[in-house]
Amino acid sequence: MSNKPWLAHYDKGVPQTIEYPKAPLFHFLEEAARKYPDHACTIFKGAVISYREMNALTDAMAAALAEMGVKKGDRVGIFMPNTPQFVIAFFGILKAGGVVVAVNPTYPVDEIVFPVKDANIEVMFALSRFYGKLTEARQKSNLKKIIVSNIKETLPPVLRLLFTLAKEKKEGDRLDGLESGDFWMQDLLKKHAGAPKPNVEVTPDDTAVFQYSGGTTGVPKGAVAMHRNVVANTLQIKSWMPALIPGEEVVLMGIPLFHVYGMVAGMNFALANGASMVMVPNARDLKDVLDNISKFKATIFPGVPTLYNAINNHPDVKAGKYNLSSIKACISGSAPLMRETKEKFEALTGGKVFEGYGLSEAPTATHCNPLEGENKTGSIGMPLPDVEVKLISLDDGETELPQGEIGEIVIHGPQVMKGYHNMPTETENALRKLKDGKTWLFTGDIARMDEDGYFYIVDRKKELIKPGGFQVWPREVEEAIMSHPKVLEVGVGGIPDPQRGETVKAWIVLKPGETLNETDLKAYCKEHLAPYKVPTHYEFRTELPKTTVGKILRRELVRQHKEGK
Repeated sequence: MSNKPWLAHYDKGVPQTIEYPKAPLFHFLEEAARKYPDHACTIFKGAVISYREMNALTDAMAAALAEMGVKKGDRVGIFMPNTPQFVIAFFGILKAGGVVVAVNPTYPVDEIVFPVKDANIEVMFALSRFYGKLTEARQKSNLKKIIVSNIKETLPPVLRLLFTLAKEKKEGDRLDGLESGDFWMQDLLKKHAGAPKPNVEVTPDDTAVFQYSGGTTGVPKGAVAMHRNVVANTLQIKSWMPALIPGEEVVLMGIPLFHVYGMVAGMNFALANGASMVMVPNARDLKDVLDNISKFKATIFPGVPTLYNAINNHPDVKAGKYNLSSIKACISGSAPLMRETKEKFEALTGGKVFEGYGLSEAPTATHCNPLEGENKTGSIGMPLPDVEVKLISLDDGETELPQGEIGEIVIHGPQVMKGYHNMPTETENALRKLKDGKTWLFTGDIARMDEDGYFYIVDRKKELIKPGGFQVWPREVEEAIMSHPKVLEVGVGGIPDPQRGETVKAWIVLKPGETLNETDLKAYCKEHLAPYKVPTHYEFRTELPKTTVGKILRRELVRQHKEGK
C-alpha cells in the first residue's frame, strides 16, 4: 500500500501532508485567544466564556497548580463531564507542565482507584456531586488534594439561582465543606486572577495525556500521548474539513471530553478552528442535545451512531418540533454507522454524516470518509494526511497483504502514542518494527482495502466467533440484523456450545412500539447470511450495555450470558 491509492480520492483542499507547529497543545487556545478574543469559547446553558477569558482562567489555574506543588510531568486527574470547568482544568494542567488523566465520572470507586494508583495522581479536579466518590478513592490510593467545582459556578445568573433553590441539594451538588487540604476551584481562580502561566518549558516531546483504554475488554492500559501526537491529530482532523470558516463554527460537545474522541475531535478541533463549544454534560438527555443544537445553531456535531439513531427516532424530531438545519458536518465514530442511520439523519438536517475510525493509541482518529467525496457504505474511509497504513497477515503478523485481502490494520503516523504507561510487554505487542525499519501500531482491528484506498472494518481480532471451525465476524451479523426495519440496536457475540465449541448469539432491542419474534427474525437472518453465520440464540432486551461513547459491549453481553443474567 506504499502507493497510497487513497490520495487520489481526497477532497479538494485536503493536503496530502501537513507542516506541524513545534508547539505544545495549549498553543491552540492561546492562538484562538489572540485571533478571536471576544468570540465564545464555551457556551453552557447560555452562559458564555470568551476565548480571552478562557485563556486567562487557564493561566490562573496553572499558577494555582504550580503554587500547590504540581511540577512538570506530574499526572493530574479530571473527574468531570462536559462543562466549562473541564476545559479550565485541562489547559490549566498542561500550562503548569502537568499531564492530563481524564477519568470517567460515572465510574464506581474501585474503577477510579486503578488509574489514580497507576498514574500516581496526587491532585484531581471534580464536580461537587462526585466529591464523595473521590474522598473514598483517596483512602485506597495516593490521592492527596481534590479541587472541587459546583456545576452552578458556570451557569448564567438566573439559572444559577434556580439551580440553588430547586436542584442543588436534591442532585447531590451541595457540600457543607471540604476536607482539610482540598480546595474550591473558584477560590483558586479568584486568588490567581490575572497571574501569568508558570514559567515552565513544555516541548512537543513532553507527555500531554494518559488515556486509559481497554477497561471494558481487559486490564485498563494508559496510552501515553505526547503534545506533538495530540497537536498532529487535531490538525489532521481540521485539515479534513477545509471548507470550515475559522472563528465562525459552533461545535456541539455531546461526546465525553474524558474520552480522547471528545477531547481531540471535539475540544481541540474546536480550539484549532476558533469555534464555540456548546457544552452538553449528558448526551443521553436528548432534549438537552436537541435544545442546544436548535438554540445555538450548532454546525459541527461529532457523535456516535447510537446518538444519531436516537435523534432520528425521537418523537419531537419526527413531529418537526426542532430545527436542526444548522448542522453542516458530523464525524461519526466509536461504532459502525449503519446506512439507514446516516441517510435518515442527513435527510433531517441537510448536513453530512461521515464515518471515521480511530483508537486511544493514536490518540483518536486515523481514517475518515470524505466530506464532499464518495462515502462508501460500511467503510471507515481512508487514512488522514501523513498516516501510513498496512494490512498484515493474521497468520504470521509480519507479511503485508495486497489490496482486497483481509488482515490486521497497522498504522504509522505522527499521532501514534509513545506507548503504554508501566506496561512494557503490552507496549512491545502494540508497537512493533516491521521489515521496513519503521515502528507500527498494531490495532487489533481486522479490515480490507478496496481499489480506491477505502478501508472496511471486518471486526475486532479478539471477537472472532468460531462455530464448528468456521469464522464469523460479529459485525457482519449485526449489520444483517440491523437492516431489519423493526430493529433499533443489536449486539452479537460467541457463546459456548457443546457440539460446535462456540455458537452465535444475538441480543436485540426493537424500535419503540414494534414486536418481532425469534422465529421471524431467524428466518430473516437466513435470507441475509450464510447458514453457519445465522445466530442460534436470540435475546430481546429493552437496552444493551454500552461504553460512555455508545459502543455496544459485546464482551459484557457474553459475560452476562455465561453468568445466567
